[in-house]
Amino acid sequence: MKPDLEIDISTENCPMTFVRTKLALEKMTSGEILAVTLKGEEPRRNVPRAVRDHGHEILGEDDIGEGRFRLYIQVKNNLI
Repeated sequence: MKPDLEIDISTENCPMTFVRTKLALEKMTSGEILAVTLKGEEPRRNVPRAVRDHGHEILGEDDIGEGRFRLYIQVKNNLI
């Protein structure tokens, strides 16, 4: 999957993980894909839930090791 934008927020803690994700999503248009690298169980639960709550779609997730994962988000009618 080829993202249109990638951000690494693996050093951030909640709630900043979603704040950074939200800021990136605001720069994008409907249909584009954002790849977000996160670390830890709390962001792994909270960021996808918040993204869905804002109307975007989670396309998938890759475990990239060392407790980190990459989340792929498709922007839907940028409502954030």
